[in-house]
Amino acid sequence: MIELTGDSLTIDQLKRICLDHENISIAKKSMKQVQESRRAVDKIVADKKIVYGINTGFGKLSDVMIKKEDVEDLQLNLIRSHACGVGEPFPEVVSRAMMVLRLNALLKGYSGVRLVLVELLATLVNKHIHPVIPQQGSLGASGDLAPLAHLALVLIGEGHVHSKSGQVLEAASVLTQHKIKPIVLQAKEGLAMINGTQAMVAMGVINYFQAEQLAYDSEWIAALTMEGLGGIIDAFHPAIHKARGYPQQIGVAERMIEWLDGSQLITRQSEERIQDAYSIRCIPQVHGASWQALDYVKEKLEIEMNAATDNPLIFEDGEIVISGGNFHGQPIAFAMDFMKIAVAELANISERRIERLVNPQLNDLPAFLSPNPGLQSGAMIMQYVAASLVSENKTLAHPASVDSIPSSANQEDHVSMGTIAARHAHSIIENAQQVLSIECICALQAVEYKGVEKASPQLYIYWEKMRTIVPSITKDRVFSEDIEKMNNYLNPVHKTTWETAKKV
Repeated sequence: MIELTGDSLTIDQLKRICLDHENISIAKKSMKQVQESRRAVDKIVADKKIVYGINTGFGKLSDVMIKKEDVEDLQLNLIRSHACGVGEPFPEVVSRAMMVLRLNALLKGYSGVRLVLVELLATLVNKHIHPVIPQQGSLGASGDLAPLAHLALVLIGEGHVHSKSGQVLEAASVLTQHKIKPIVLQAKEGLAMINGTQAMVAMGVINYFQAEQLAYDSEWIAALTMEGLGGIIDAFHPAIHKARGYPQQIGVAERMIEWLDGSQLITRQSEERIQDAYSIRCIPQVHGASWQALDYVKEKLEIEMNAATDNPLIFEDGEIVISGGNFHGQPIAFAMDFMKIAVAELANISERRIERLVNPQLNDLPAFLSPNPGLQSGAMIMQYVAASLVSENKTLAHPASVDSIPSSANQEDHVSMGTIAARHAHSIIENAQQVLSIECICALQAVEYKGVEKASPQLYIYWEKMRTIVPSITKDRVFSEDIEKMNNYLNPVHKTTWETAKKV
């Protein structure tokens, strides 16, 4: 059970909630903060004080005053009208993360919602009732309005949810089945639900889980490639990397040496050649730089996970109610664009290593790792696939955050496109994972040709495990099935966390 406070949620805790399906609870202090904030809203309504989003219209319509008897309709209309997302739904795990993150933001006590609303959110999370939320339609400012409106629909008994069988069901029937009563949104609650960055952050956090796993996996896979190519281990000498000083680069070099410890397949400088190509020699420098970017992304995500991002915000028992712009997703848009580049480069350098594994002009292995070159093509087209994926990534890596388009009759005239950046980052990660899967398949075969009994003890264990997933290439077959199996194994959202993977 993980206790939410509004201030202390970590990436690791959210991983446990989303991937390990751990339940949540609400801290008593946070409940008190929610109640105090709600009393301030009730007082504003009772005193007929004019405050944006409580008794006014929204966006360009903020100058339209709303009668007290119409306040509930205002919130209901807001959710229904804004629930106009399109496209494929977010993965269910993203929907779960979105609910947890929106709840955590409301618990800070700046949003003015009732306790019953946050308790309902917690119940839905713990009962695994996850809204179906279309991916497309958010500009990444004014909040992730369309996606969060689809989330809010479920609270009022509308919209759709995912079922355990993978079907899409009407929310009303599922709530009835679980004896959960929908709520009637009151003043400010609809706005509080949709003004926030939780769609881009939820997608970003799931992206981070996968990208972190991919970055670690890329190291032992690269180490296998080193063995298959008789790579020169001297390039990982600690002195080189300490001389430059980047901690992430130093860490990659150290882990590469650990993976290759005891290997009889790697070489030393001048034994077979003076130096390796950059895709081998510069693994610490390139992978380390990607780790720098991922560290930056993690820092920004953990700040945003515990941020108050709706509008207006209520301070000092309602004495101060300020309309601001914390819903603007620029920090996360930048982080997601940075992640896109970092992960795309892990795939880019991996594809170059694949080329070195299959190209007979660059190694002493059978052409394309084929058991019978000419008659059988072996891994020839796997390299084509990797090349296609990295090329696609280069187009997806174009920064979404440099774009903006005005909305709401030019009232909202600069937006972040952060949710688009997060979605594109997810596509890049999925593509990169496929490339790493191909490198792994090729490296396994190369090591087998070189003599797997000479591999390092650590990598030999991995070789044995991977061979239960993808068998040795003894003849041509439908390799897309092998790639899919390897990809499913490497994907932490499908399978495991990195800590578990280390115990193979």
